[in-house]
Amino acid sequence: MSAAVARLRAHLQGAISVLWREILKFGIVGAVAFVVDVGLMNVLRHTVMEDKPTTAKIVSASVATVVAWIGNRQWTFRHRRNRRAHHEFSLFAITNGVALAIGAGAIAFSHYALGLTSLLADNVANIVGIGLGTLFRFWAYRTLVFARELSPDSDKNNAKTAGSARTSSNLP
Repeated sequence: MSAAVARLRAHLQGAISVLWREILKFGIVGAVAFVVDVGLMNVLRHTVMEDKPTTAKIVSASVATVVAWIGNRQWTFRHRRNRRAHHEFSLFAITNGVALAIGAGAIAFSHYALGLTSLLADNVANIVGIGLGTLFRFWAYRTLVFARELSPDSDKNNAKTAGSARTSSNLP
């Protein structure tokens, strides 16, 4: 095997390894955010927002979005942070808004365009929408929100300074 082929193979193996780790971490963060969203909505619905299910959903989804942003920023894509936190969060929120529209669109298409109006059909469409929205979010987080990998010698990748670099307001 030539040196060029060996380098290409090593590069591809490294890229695939990073991608799989990101997918796994993304899934774990997403599962935590899902539990926060569903759990908080149910707590709110059974306590202070008993007669306000939509408001409870908005509050729970907002809290879950913040949890997901922190988890993805500090863990899943920590090697890709390249913007100031407020700019990154704005892109993150917009991305989640688009994913929400994808999910709502799947339900609306199934319910209104296809005429599948049963609770089961709405739930199947919801799962399809969540799946499509999740694929979109992963792609958007990697390409738009956490767009560039940091250089290996960056202070943000240094174990001794990573904590202070992560909280710095003047991220590159």
